[in-house]
Amino acid sequence: MATIKSFEDIEVWQRARAFSLKIYDLTQEGSFAKDYSLRNQINDASGSVMDNIAEGFERGGNKEFINFLSYAKGSAGETRSQLYRAVDRKHITEETFVNLKTEALAISKMISGFMSYLQTSSIRGSKFLEPFEGYGNHPISDTDLSETN
Repeated sequence: MATIKSFEDIEVWQRARAFSLKIYDLTQEGSFAKDYSLRNQINDASGSVMDNIAEGFERGGNKEFINFLSYAKGSAGETRSQLYRAVDRKHITEETFVNLKTEALAISKMISGFMSYLQTSSIRGSKFLEPFEGYGNHPISDTDLSETN
């Protein structure tokens, strides 16, 4: 079982980061690069998924973390909606649309699973732990997050 010591250890954050980079790379090409409004919106929304996971983790408590995971899930939904606009405007192919939509849905499901885990966990978050040697390296859980898929 993995111990999570930083948001970078969280599998869904890693996946959201890779997804955000895919979106960014896509928006730098062809007609998408010239649709400034949609390009900026979809980059902001896809980046917000990973950012909200990180911010929630850094808050140190499960209630706040769950709240920020909810924001991250919402941003994944916003990104999916913007993918529809991208395919409708012919900025991306149907195949690219399906692949990215599937990835966004998978990330949303991972976030939901993580939220469910945190809601039922007896671990309240790192800010509730007693200080110990190596202060600042509190693990938030002792579970392998890949089990929440």
